Amino acid sequence: MRTRYYRSLILMAALLLGGCSTLERKAAVQSSDLSRAQIAGLQSSRYLIATTAGINNFVDDVNKMNQQLGKKAIDSKSNYLSLSGGGDNGAFGAGLLVGWTEQGGRPEFNLVTGISTGALIAPFAYLGKDYDPVLKEVYTQIKPSDVFKARGFLSGFFGEGLADSSPLFGLISKYVTAELLQKVAHEYNQRGRWLLIGTTNIDAGTPVIWNMGQIASVGTPESLELFRKILLASASIPAAFPPVMFDFIIDGKEFQEMHVDGGATTQVFLYPSAAAQRAKEIGVKRNTNRQAYIIRNARLDIDWQQTERRTLSIAGRAISQLIQAQGLGDLYRIYNITQDDRVGFNLAYIGSDFDFPHVEEFDTKFMQALYDYGYQRARKGYDWSKYPPGYRKSIEEDTTMPPELLNPLKSMPQKSK
Repeated sequence: MRTRYYRSLILMAALLLGGCSTLERKAAVQSSDLSRAQIAGLQSSRYLIATTAGINNFVDDVNKMNQQLGKKAIDSKSNYLSLSGGGDNGAFGAGLLVGWTEQGGRPEFNLVTGISTGALIAPFAYLGKDYDPVLKEVYTQIKPSDVFKARGFLSGFFGEGLADSSPLFGLISKYVTAELLQKVAHEYNQRGRWLLIGTTNIDAGTPVIWNMGQIASVGTPESLELFRKILLASASIPAAFPPVMFDFIIDGKEFQEMHVDGGATTQVFLYPSAAAQRAKEIGVKRNTNRQAYIIRNARLDIDWQQTERRTLSIAGRAISQLIQAQGLGDLYRIYNITQDDRVGFNLAYIGSDFDFPHVEEFDTKFMQALYDYGYQRARKGYDWSKYPPGYRKSIEEDTTMPPELLNPLKSMPQKSK
């Protein structure tokens, strides 16, 4: 996993940078002005879901879209797709989607959300099977140099990232073209399909959801550049890759926000539970036949390893486990949302039976093996889990999870009588 590669470096960077001067930047948007900050010409392009105003803006836009579409907005089954982070483990999600297409059961998604590597997959998953070749190429053919350039020791630790992510931005720009944005805009405006990408505003320490359909609809070179930058930001691992800076205007003055990997605040998201409640309160009409598909680009059990008896090794291992726990918590949060909102829950993840060696980040052979793992299971008809890991009803049904994770009580030492 990516955390295995970066965790010690991130901690070391934090320790070394604590007393160093920082690179120049424009003044940050203050917390009191976050809701007023706008990118020129792009009203309603993002939602601050940690605030009531942000939730209301999101629901209001959904309601407005439904009113424009009329009966078409609710006259058929709705399918949602959530794609998690996971670095090169994104090969699993890419393979699963392509295999699902070949199996014949992959639906068109009314909503696609993405975080980190899931954000890079999301636009192509949103546009459907015509972009399956792109997913296969990106997640089976790239190598580390296609994603980042390592920096020297001093420039890495005393700069804004241990690696230069310009190769990743070049890769994004190769496939995210003006033509792709035109297609996204058409699906959003004419058919009411949503594409949402999550980043983290690290100044405010809050998640931000970007309405990519709205941004694509602007149809300018600037909106194309912004679209690409959002995808880069969502995949910019803090301290490993440089953050992405976004310019905002408030009362005619310029400010900046610093954004990093959406995984810094959440590993995967569907939609806020508060949004569902708000929709009910204002009478937003919604389809009653809805299914959510969550692709977790990671294993749900922590990979075992003997930890060295050293400060950085111990701290790094703890960070890895914190990230893993956050991912599991996100799945429970989504499950609760789907149950409250009467949406079907379907979960896919990398099983403990996948054990191909992982030599380095964005290891081509590893990604090819993982892509094939997801592809073969989906092509035969993926057995989606109906519950999050460890949930009471899932224990007897799940055959891929270790017993101690499914039922941790059984693995605990028993007191002698």
